[in-house]
Amino acid sequence: MALASGSGSTLQAILDDPELGPLVVAAGTDRPDCTAMTRAEAAGVPTFARALRDYPDRAAWNAGLAEAIASYEPDLVVLAGFMRLLAPEVVRRFRIVNTHPALSPAFPGAHAIRDALAAGATETGVTVHWVDEGVDTGPIIVQQAVPVLPDDDEESLRTRIQAAEKPLYVQAIRRLCTAAEPINTVENTR
Repeated sequence: MALASGSGSTLQAILDDPELGPLVVAAGTDRPDCTAMTRAEAAGVPTFARALRDYPDRAAWNAGLAEAIASYEPDLVVLAGFMRLLAPEVVRRFRIVNTHPALSPAFPGAHAIRDALAAGATETGVTVHWVDEGVDTGPIIVQQAVPVLPDDDEESLRTRIQAAEKPLYVQAIRRLCTAAEPINTVENTR
């Protein structure tokens, strides 16, 4: 199962993979009109939306999202550009993986690329990690470095990070789906 909030380019990379695409049992979102759900529907994947505005508070939203996820009985929940923090009870209930546009633990949060540029970093990258109760703090599955070039701005660096991210994430998810034992060790691809 995948959760997405935006354009769905990461979700599309998963759906396009001949091994992973058929395994996606559903796609969910917090933004009902996002392009990601259009992509999932075009691939024949069932979709659902749980918008925060439709719930009285964040706790009720998390409970509603968790019930929607559970109804599909997923072995793995893949965050594919899902831009909401999940409550601890949701994180503990499911096996969830995410990708982050930095070499964790550096630059956690939603502005990792901007933060790397502001810090004058010469290298950043992509981290695929298990989701825990923190923000981008879960055990690292795999990382790939991406150099920060002298003339980079946020958009140019984001483009290069995303070019590395999609194949790395697809490969990591494929490994997670076929591993006999849980994968939770760091593998750098520098």
